[in-house]
Amino acid sequence: MATITVRTPGIVVAVVDDDESILQSLECLLESADYVVQLFRSAAELLDSGWLSAIDCLISDVDMPGTDGFELVRLVQAARPQLAMILITGYPDRLTRLPSPSGSNPRLFTKPFQGNELLAAVSDAVRTTQQVSDAPPGWDG
Repeated sequence: MATITVRTPGIVVAVVDDDESILQSLECLLESADYVVQLFRSAAELLDSGWLSAIDCLISDVDMPGTDGFELVRLVQAARPQLAMILITGYPDRLTRLPSPSGSNPRLFTKPFQGNELLAAVSDAVRTTQQVSDAPPGWDG
């Protein structure tokens, strides 16, 4: 059975992970679906980069030194409450520490995950965010 990939020119996905192999794998996967990919080795690197206002979706590992994925979600939600976010972790028990959302709810993935499922989640998240962005003033969904 063939998989149909939705082409997504110009949509920017940021990936934050301290594991170089995960960064490279996700870059290849996302670029295969024509996403523009920006890689960051830490939350601080993303936050200091100036890219936050330009991205359409954020994928972040939960367990990173320094600012972890939960804190990154909190910081990003304060700056861009409707930004589509996806958290990934190899330790599903840590997801119970996810802070209460003040903006969009991040989608959660545990490692290992299927690439096509992550691509579908990115596509859905970006589409939902764009629908909210395109809504008439005063519309709350």
